[in-house]
Amino acid sequence: MASEKVLMRGSDVVGEAAVRAGCRYYFGYPITPQNELPEYLSKRIVELGGTFIQGESEIASINMVLGASAAGGRVMTSSSSPGIALKQEGISYMAGMELPAVVVNMMRGGPGLGNIAPSAADYFQATRGGGNGDYRTPVLAPTGCQELVEMTFLAFDLADKYRTPVMLLGDGLMGQVMEPVVFPDPLDPDSLPKKDWILDGCEGREPRTIFSMYLGQQGELYQHNLRLQEKYDRITENEKRWETIQTDDADIVIVAYGTAARIAESAMEELRSEGSAVGIFRPITLWPFPLPALRDVATKAKKVAVFELSLGQMVEDVILSVGERAEIYFYGIPGGLIPTPADVVEFIHSAVRGDEKVGRRIEV
Repeated sequence: MASEKVLMRGSDVVGEAAVRAGCRYYFGYPITPQNELPEYLSKRIVELGGTFIQGESEIASINMVLGASAAGGRVMTSSSSPGIALKQEGISYMAGMELPAVVVNMMRGGPGLGNIAPSAADYFQATRGGGNGDYRTPVLAPTGCQELVEMTFLAFDLADKYRTPVMLLGDGLMGQVMEPVVFPDPLDPDSLPKKDWILDGCEGREPRTIFSMYLGQQGELYQHNLRLQEKYDRITENEKRWETIQTDDADIVIVAYGTAARIAESAMEELRSEGSAVGIFRPITLWPFPLPALRDVATKAKKVAVFELSLGQMVEDVILSVGERAEIYFYGIPGGLIPTPADVVEFIHSAVRGDEKVGRRIEV
């Protein structure tokens, strides 16, 4: 039975959801605006008999995650934009070694150190594989605290199901805002499916190995990459998630995710009250991106308006989805500034007029 509704800050929500999902190992390093998450877990996870370690760096922390995952633990790390960049080598190793983990990124402004204001400019980093090699990681994009609960549980399940790192992509606003949430009952870590591949000693059985290097001359790495790609194809086929809001009769569809989607929904309500047929398409998985679903929506709409808290990263996936089926307009804000619903309303008005006063039309 689910718990009663409680008021909690976004970063704390992720921490509580993680331990309820069976996470007993956390390794991280401080960086704003997500410091409340490790602060929360430094007490909560220890209360449950788990392990919390603040590593000496982001690089050390992600390698601790690697080790705990190889030993079979449900393990998580968290950081914000430049900290995630430092973890990318370890994430690439874990993808290649097929080790599950949850990586939380509460994005901040960039490039570089940037500022601590909310941003969504890590889309490329998250969805394209920020480290080296042919690999991908599933990326979940919640819009608020209740979805932080649900997607934290989902992230751990997907990580174990596919033996892969999974990224939960929020932002500084989402991590700091306080909202009422309902948590499901805690899972018993001992009740989770057993992992027959972990390194837990070899008494009574043949030794196991988890490879990170393929130095043979007989195409071992080639074959391994093909096996990884087969897994990514399965993820792409089975794990695409999205939400549509009033798109059936929409002449204009706003495409947005995360915090931007909440701003867009308020703008949509105002535009609907004016008599404009506006709907919203919200990708929930940024990878795999729900291309077929957006393509279907674009066959009915005349215009697609992409709204991002960045200068245009998701818009590339929208272009791949929509092609020439509809006119594509883009509006993006960089540097941690948060536009208002009124700004988005003006953007849609400009798209209706077909001008470039706010957004710009993308030529395909």
